[in-house]
Order: sequence, then C-alpha cells, then structure tokens
Amino acid sequence: MEIILKTDIAGLGYKNDIVTVKPGYGRNYLIPQGYAVMATDSNKRVVAENIRQAAHKAEKIKNDALALAEGIGDTVLTIPAKAGESGRIFGRVTNTQVADALREKGFDIDRKKITVEDIKSLGTYEASLDLHKDVKHKVKFEVVAE
Repeated sequence: MEIILKTDIAGLGYKNDIVTVKPGYGRNYLIPQGYAVMATDSNKRVVAENIRQAAHKAEKIKNDALALAEGIGDTVLTIPAKAGESGRIFGRVTNTQVADALREKGFDIDRKKITVEDIKSLGTYEASLDLHKDVKHKVKFEVVAE
C-alpha cells in the first residue's frame, strides 16, 4: 500500500515522501492518526505542487540546518552521571541529557532528533543528530562522574 506522509516518522520517512507500508499499518494507524494520506494520483499531484512551491523555503531550512551543524562542529559535551567505583553509571544517559547539554552550549535541538546508543559506563561516546532530511551530524560527548 502506497501512502504519502504528512509528517516525519522515525524509521519510515519524511514529510511528503511516498512510502510503501503494509495495508493494516496504513489503514489502521497512519491514516486515522493524520500522519499520512493515500497515494492516489490526485494526492500525488497536490504534493508535487506543494513541493514545487515550497522549494525555496525548503532550501532555506536546509541551509539553516547546515549552519547549525557547522556551528556545533567538533564540540565535545560533558554529561555528568552518578557512577560506581568500577565506572558503571547508575541509570543511563539519554537523548534528553544530550539535548540539555547542547542547550547549555546555545544549540536548541529537539530531543526527538537525537539518537544515543545504550550507555552504561563512563567514557566518550557519539550521538547522532538528525537536523534535516539531508543533514545528519555526529556530536561527541563525554560521560563523567558527578
């Protein structure tokens, strides 16, 4: 079943993408929730026209994302965590903590656009930032004991 996404959905696609999903997922979840519409010929034409009209706006958004990625550059964040004697931390480091650390440095990035691997000990790690459809950036952060 082909659908047109009306919003970005992690693991599936971005707004205005035409994707193929299983019929039940499309009919029972994506379309009723307002995340997608059926990919009929008329809907495809409407989306194509919207994309054409919004091309210059999309270019500005992409350039803003590139500027943000360039601004972050090789910044290394420091995230404090309670840790035991062996260096294992209590709990885990989440994307919210990375977003807060970025906000302290002056970069306001939504936590939903940050992907962090499973971190359970002190050390240096990388988080992936999904700033735009075409702009991905990695930021390094160090988990230190409080």
